[in-house]
Amino acid sequence: MKTQPPRINFLDLEPQFSDYQASRFAILPVPYEGSVTYGTGTAGGPAAVIQASTQVELFDEELQGEFFGAGVFTAGPVDCQSLSPEQVQEQICTAASKLLADGKFVLALGGEHSVSVALIKAATERWPDLSVLHLDAHADLRDSYQQSKYSHACVLRRVWDLSLPTVSVGIRSYSLQESRVLDNSSHTLITARQIARTRSDRSAQERWTDQVLVGLSDNVYLSVDIDVFDPSQAPGTGTPEPGGLDWYEVTALLRRVGQTKQIISADIVEVIPQIAGHVTEFLAARLAYKIIAYSQ
Repeated sequence: MKTQPPRINFLDLEPQFSDYQASRFAILPVPYEGSVTYGTGTAGGPAAVIQASTQVELFDEELQGEFFGAGVFTAGPVDCQSLSPEQVQEQICTAASKLLADGKFVLALGGEHSVSVALIKAATERWPDLSVLHLDAHADLRDSYQQSKYSHACVLRRVWDLSLPTVSVGIRSYSLQESRVLDNSSHTLITARQIARTRSDRSAQERWTDQVLVGLSDNVYLSVDIDVFDPSQAPGTGTPEPGGLDWYEVTALLRRVGQTKQIISADIVEVIPQIAGHVTEFLAARLAYKIIAYSQ
């Protein structure tokens, strides 16, 4: 990991709000795409999201305040070139562990979803009572995919290997084998279909959110695959799935998690820039700032 920030930092903050020592939050770009199976381009996601963030308003209209004052440092990208999947995991874990050891809230920008495994592993070293909130269109529960245990399709299965409580939200695509795995697990799963059925019922919305909170421990790692959003809102991703969540559903959930739990680290992954304009990278940049706001 580079020790100097790139020329453009997240939110284009002035030095007094982006200095490493003074910042509580650290943006960690992880431009890795080693196991993509359909749409390509996630390696360009981190830089595009950081670029888009320079256009994000610092005043949050929902929370009626500015939330950059705690400081947001932008680290250099993790170098994942010419490495095996196992070496990539080690490289990412080392980079995240250094930031966490210095007391930073690490907000990683992917890259494909497989990077989350190493980030979560690093977080468990500091918070052994960690739970994981997984927002995704896909279950990601294959034990191996295309001869790799570190495929983007195996993310949650590798997290299960860490024996962490996990909750998945927004799922709407998985295989027969993954269905059988879910049937034999205690994993909390809230599908996009379940959520869609509650859109006109406020009390029903609160009930599924309550299910999420019950499944989480006090300290939460948040992993957001951008394809949890409906493709109409986030078209720039490798495997867009119809019937996804909208901006207000996702942010309402994250706000409630932030109010009742401690979000200690997070990632946003699977952004492919410049599909249908800059819609997806800008959404990801705004979401990253929302996570910073909800985590204070």
